[in-house]
Amino acid sequence: MQLGLIGLGRMGGNMRERLRAAGHEVVGYDHHPEVSDVGSIADLVGQLTAPRVVWSMVAATGTDAVVDELRTLLSAGDVVIDGGNSRYTDDGPRAVRLNEVGIGYLDVGVSGGIWGRAAGYALMVGGAAEHVEQCMPIFEALRPGGGLGFVHAGPVGAGHYAKMVHNGIEYGLMHAYAEGYELLRAAELVTDVRGVIKSWRAGTVVRSWLLDLLDRALDDDPDLAAIRGYAEDTGEGRWTVDEAIRLAVPMHVVSAALFARFSSRQDDSPAMKAVAALRQQFGGHAVQPD
Repeated sequence: MQLGLIGLGRMGGNMRERLRAAGHEVVGYDHHPEVSDVGSIADLVGQLTAPRVVWSMVAATGTDAVVDELRTLLSAGDVVIDGGNSRYTDDGPRAVRLNEVGIGYLDVGVSGGIWGRAAGYALMVGGAAEHVEQCMPIFEALRPGGGLGFVHAGPVGAGHYAKMVHNGIEYGLMHAYAEGYELLRAAELVTDVRGVIKSWRAGTVVRSWLLDLLDRALDDDPDLAAIRGYAEDTGEGRWTVDEAIRLAVPMHVVSAALFARFSSRQDDSPAMKAVAALRQQFGGHAVQPD
């Protein structure tokens, strides 16, 4: 099957190679010419045979521009896929704009990171059944083997919604491992923190791929000395907490993990300065000078 793929970064570039290895013809475009197969999105569309499928793997902030350009280049019966980390509320309006000219739209939450080329990608798809069916050869090539790693989650928006919740859960899991690691490091009794983490990778109920990656990181840098304790967020955690508030669903772990990332960006927390000042005021407790 043919596929146009826009955005050949860490995810998109590896997806192109996995698809080609499975026998699909992929025409890729990226604004970095050294990795691009063509010079423009128009060139990409020109090399595809109708009905065409074009998959966008660009940042969420640039997706609307790509969709609007494709709207002018594609024809009725073609399908546009957004596999970036867009907010699910953006999918409906995009689908409407494309459907006005007969172009289908699918939103796909993609998980697999830099390891997906070899291990496969988990795909959470939103959109009409006929468009999903049209694109199934591509999805089958990208997903892992074994029958798991793919879901048609619902109508347009459902794929990105599922990925949003997935990433919210990821925040909580990562922070639980991180807190356990810190406690082990602080403990007087434990003399082999790396060994404890490694021992959990088999036979325990907390084993996971994330734990494997923490073990890998500690093998590379036993004290994580080369890494600053600063963690960005790319939006999905915030959106998950927004939805929890909208639907009155208690999400203690995910929200706490999100706020912990905010704390990581403060060299000296204004809130904790206020706490220290209050303790000094009401109890005469000592404070540390800045």
